[in-house]
Order: sequence, then structure tokens, then C-alpha cells
Amino acid sequence: MTDILVLILFVLSGAASGWLGVDLLPIENLRQVSNIEGFRIVLSIIGFFVGLAAGFVFLKLRKTFLDQIRTMPTDLLISRSVGLILGLLVANLLLAPILLIPFPREVFFAKPLSAILSNIFFGVLGYKLADTHGRTLLRLFNPNNTDAYLVNEGILPAASPKILDTSVIIDGRINGLLNCGLLEGQIIVAQSVIDELQTLADSSNNEKRSKGRRGLKLLKELRDIYGRRLVINPTKYEGDGTDDKLLRITEDMSGTLITADYNLSQIAEVKELKVMNLSDLVIALRPEVQPGESLNLKIVREGKEKMQGIGYLDDGTMVVVEEAKQFVGTRLNIVITGALQTPTGRMVFGKLINDQESNNSYKSSATQG
Repeated sequence: MTDILVLILFVLSGAASGWLGVDLLPIENLRQVSNIEGFRIVLSIIGFFVGLAAGFVFLKLRKTFLDQIRTMPTDLLISRSVGLILGLLVANLLLAPILLIPFPREVFFAKPLSAILSNIFFGVLGYKLADTHGRTLLRLFNPNNTDAYLVNEGILPAASPKILDTSVIIDGRINGLLNCGLLEGQIIVAQSVIDELQTLADSSNNEKRSKGRRGLKLLKELRDIYGRRLVINPTKYEGDGTDDKLLRITEDMSGTLITADYNLSQIAEVKELKVMNLSDLVIALRPEVQPGESLNLKIVREGKEKMQGIGYLDDGTMVVVEEAKQFVGTRLNIVITGALQTPTGRMVFGKLINDQESNNSYKSSATQG
């Protein structure tokens, strides 16, 4: 509705300028026009289309500006505003004595021209300086903020906003990561993610409906716990799906995408965006087992290859044990021989320790049990 009103105002202004602009033309030129009213109509039509084009350009610039404001971090927005205000203040202080100097009539335009140029120059200068030294500028208002000083000096990395995708919200482990303090910065949830969760919650499929409701419940809990730290990004990006829009938001905000979707994390890495895959984080936090380390492991099933047995560590890591097929259901002493990292997790390989009496005792006790 607002866009339509803006277009109407521009169109009316253009048409009115064409109609009334005839009266501003020199009389000598008007005498050469045989039909003044027809000339007004022609100028009004030209003004109509010029106003329409100007209206569309204005709406485009307005949309771009609002998108930048919505996605701009609060500290950057404040520092740029302060820099612009200080630049304009300096410009007008320097202009005050110049405006008091009398100028000849031949150069009457010198004062307004100098005022315009100085305001533009110092305004842009203050804006650019705020980009470079904005955090130092904010320290003037909060000098006790040591973290801001360390970030400005390059000692500490700045905390980037964390953009949550649908999979990580449904997963639920993000709440534990936030509670542990492992994730810093603002928590950004795109409107497209909320729309997708709402669609899942309204689905006729029981599994999808359960996932959608679980995700919406988690968002409510995060809002109650973290308050204004959780930000809903209302910007409507163009794209084929939620994933494309999340990538756009991550790029525009220079943030970090938090996801449990392996494919989405790979696309983000191809586009050179910061991304954190929960599966990679879980793998990184798993305790390491080194080749040569001894374990007592229960063989739970047969392996794919001949005579292989499969067991699992406490963290769920699969262990492939050679010559252990006959010991399914039995706890054995094994030694780790190697490990293989795969996109879906880690696989550990081992072999039986040459302690037949120990392994046979495990087997007989399991059989008696």
C-alpha cells in the first residue's frame, strides 16, 4: 500500500510540474507556441512518465536502504550515525566564519556552494572513519568495555551473528550449545525459517507436524531465555527455497550459518561463507582413540566383510574388528589399528588381542548368562 501511495505522489508531482512549468518559461518562447493548452498537456504527459520512472527508482533505492538497515549490526549502525553527525557538526563549525565574510554579487553562489561541498565532504569522511574506527568511537560511551578494545586492536575476533537454519532448530542441540556459552553474538532466525516451521507444524503428516511443533517450541524457549539477543530477520529475499535465502542472509550479514544439513554446509563452504555443522562439532568433541590403544568392546553384530565383527564406543563411533564374527554378543579385548574419517562420522578399526584365554572366558561367561 505504501509503495502505491509513493508512486501516486511521484506521478502527480511529475504531471503537475509539467502543467505548471509552462508558466515559468520565458514569454518570448511562449509566443512561438500556437496552442498553449495542448503544450501543457504534452508536458504533463511527459512529467507523468518521468515521475513514474522516478517513483520506481525511489522505491528500489528505498528497498535497498531498508534491507541494509535491517541486516546491519546495531553497533555498526550506531557508530556510522555518530560518525555522520560528528562530520556534519565539524563542517558547520568550519563554515560559520566563512559565511560571515561578505562576498561580491558576482560570486553570490560561493556561500551556498561551499556549504554544500563541506557538508558532503565531512559527512562522508565521518561515515568512512566510523567504519574503520567505529568500535573505538563506541568505547567513548563505554570505556570499561575491554572486549571492544581487544576486538578493535585485532587481539580478539569480533563475534559474528549466528544464523540458524530449520534443521538445527528441529535438532534441538542448539539450546545446549547456547547454554554452555559456545556460541557468541546475536542469534538470527530468518522469517523464511519460521514460515517453514509453521508449514511443517500444519502438515497432515504426523512426523512433519511433530518436527514443526518441536522447532516452534524451541524458538519460544530461546526467546524467553535470551530475549533481545534472538532477532527475527524480516527481510524477504528472493530465492528458490529457504536454503538460498539463508545463504543470502549469511552473506549480507557476514555471519556464521549454523546447520545440521550436510549438503547446505557444503554449499556454504563453496560460496566461501562461514558455516558450522553440528555434526562436525560433535565429531570434534568426541574423545580420540589412538592406534595401539587397548579397549574392552562388545561385538553386537557381524560386519560386511568375512569374519568381521562390529561394536560401538560410548559416543556411538563404530568399531570394525577383524576375526570377531564368531564373538557376536561377547565383550572382547581389542587393540586399535587405525581410524577413518567419513562425511557422516568416524570409523575405527581394531583387531583381537592375542589373549585367547581372556576372550574365551568372556565368551563362556556370555554364553552362561
